[in-house]
Amino acid sequence: MSAFGGKADMTIGTCPRSWSLLGVKRTWAIAPHMSACDPKRTWVFVAFSPFQSACLTLYDLLVRSLWGKAMRRREFITFASAAVAWPLAARAQQTERMRRIGVLVNFAEDDPEAQAQNSVFFQALQQLGWTDGRNVRIDIRWTAGDPARARKYAAELVALEPDVVLAEGTTVLGLLLEATRRVPIVFVQVTDPVGGGFVASLALPGGNATGFTQFEYSMSGKWLELLKEISPRVTRAAVLRNPTITSGVGQFGAVQSVAPSLGVELRPVDVRDANLIDREVAAFAGVSNGGLIVTSSGLTNLHRELIIRLAAQHKLPAVYSNRSFVTAGGLMSYGPNLVDLYRRAAGYVDRILKGEKPADLPVQAPTKFDLVINLKTAKALGLTVPPSLLARADETIE
Repeated sequence: MSAFGGKADMTIGTCPRSWSLLGVKRTWAIAPHMSACDPKRTWVFVAFSPFQSACLTLYDLLVRSLWGKAMRRREFITFASAAVAWPLAARAQQTERMRRIGVLVNFAEDDPEAQAQNSVFFQALQQLGWTDGRNVRIDIRWTAGDPARARKYAAELVALEPDVVLAEGTTVLGLLLEATRRVPIVFVQVTDPVGGGFVASLALPGGNATGFTQFEYSMSGKWLELLKEISPRVTRAAVLRNPTITSGVGQFGAVQSVAPSLGVELRPVDVRDANLIDREVAAFAGVSNGGLIVTSSGLTNLHRELIIRLAAQHKLPAVYSNRSFVTAGGLMSYGPNLVDLYRRAAGYVDRILKGEKPADLPVQAPTKFDLVINLKTAKALGLTVPPSLLARADETIE
């Protein structure tokens, strides 16, 4: 009997054999069919992939049921085609696996600004073809600015083995990189990723993290300029910052560099806990002609309501690093458009899900900056907003 056309008069049966083709194990079997012109049974060689070999038993049962009649070539070809198509379709479905995205947010879940930013991120992902529950699963954790909670959630998200994680803020990014140097990370609202040791350089991050910076340190000097513009009487400014992170030191240094030219004396205020902030701001407010500058950090965000309340209580004009302080009652902010950063971050997440590496994606700077003024707060402080400043505002809150 020849496996390639030799004649045989024997009962149907499979004769499984295996060999390797391009590293994939194959199974073959010999099966008879009958020509419409030649009623003699002829054996043919049929090759099966690992998926197709599972069909052999079903094939045997079908052919045995037809053995009492002549099994025509057309019947055999129809069955064989179905047997081949079935596992190929199953394989195609398996390649469309559910992807996983982790999101670690350094705000409370009920924070309206954080909700708006994440909503834009999710919408941008959907526009790029990623829908939660269909082809991607999104796991989100809210730290509410608590470092202990952030550490716990960072480890928790990494344990889920996501395809990529979105990290919000310097503190969150640092904790994620402590937990993994393998899982890709896209960050937003990080001021100095190079100085913080998170990336090798802005052009070539080189590791498992890349993303979008919040601003350059030089912009921090703008906050003091704006404070003097809206309240010319200010000769003293308390700078609320986190001295334990590189960006906290850098932001204070940038404000310090412009203070002499503006005739303003600076006083740093540590924001590590609420009681310290309360005491320091109260002591500073004991002397007239003071104002506040609130730098960007997870801790200033954590104590946002307290800081805004103290500024109002002590009649201190204040300039903040982002819009969320002003919508909550603060006087004025100048900083990047964070909604735009989250939209752009979705693009990096999409590229990583499609196979690109964070190490090859350059860290990008903001392209949009917003000046926001709360006119109601200005009135409560007895301040008149200069027309020139009002004309430059991107948003005013009545």
